[in-house]
Amino acid sequence: MLLAPSILAADFANLAASVGQITSVADRLHIDAMDGHFVPNLSFGPPVIAALRPYTDAYFDTHLMLSNPADMLDAFLKAGADGITFHIELGDPRPVIDRIRAAGVDVGLSLNPDTPIDAVMPYLDAIDTLLVMSVHPGFGGQAFIPEVLDKVRAARAEIDGRGLATMIEVDGGVTIDTAVPCGAAGADILVAGSAVFHASDPVAAVHAIRDAGAAARATGVHSGG
Repeated sequence: MLLAPSILAADFANLAASVGQITSVADRLHIDAMDGHFVPNLSFGPPVIAALRPYTDAYFDTHLMLSNPADMLDAFLKAGADGITFHIELGDPRPVIDRIRAAGVDVGLSLNPDTPIDAVMPYLDAIDTLLVMSVHPGFGGQAFIPEVLDKVRAARAEIDGRGLATMIEVDGGVTIDTAVPCGAAGADILVAGSAVFHASDPVAAVHAIRDAGAAARATGVHSGG
């Protein structure tokens, strides 16, 4: 089980310091890039990633919630992204998958809560990570949507059945409590924002959420949670 704190919940006025609190214990840093078109909010662009890059060698798990990811790929790659995830809702993902792969970084494909899991099944062998949104994308601090766990279980069964190495990531409303059903459903990576950065002890929160998810995954993969 990997834990990727979402810097969308970090202290923007002291971003490097806020992120620095948890980089030694987090497995990845999740960076949500929003364009105000694909989702109704604006957040980070390549300059913020480039500004953070000198402060840490952490894995930058970059989630592009953009209407035009193909147009922005080079900028995010140059800024220092280690993995780039974009959305199936934009249409045929193959050209963007191929470009990310050719750049030598990890490829992720995401789907929103209302998108059927069948939409991503044909591409599981072409990606490194499947990102299942457990909230409607655009804003942090939303409540977890438990119905998406059916997608996690279906993807887990397909990945395992085909012997793929694709990891399943869950993003949205992840806390120490919701980490348990996510782990039991078969998630490999949990993205947590407010539950980490708004905690009184962010380091302890990282450990607690990851441990809860890992324990559930070890004992209850594919269960109903």
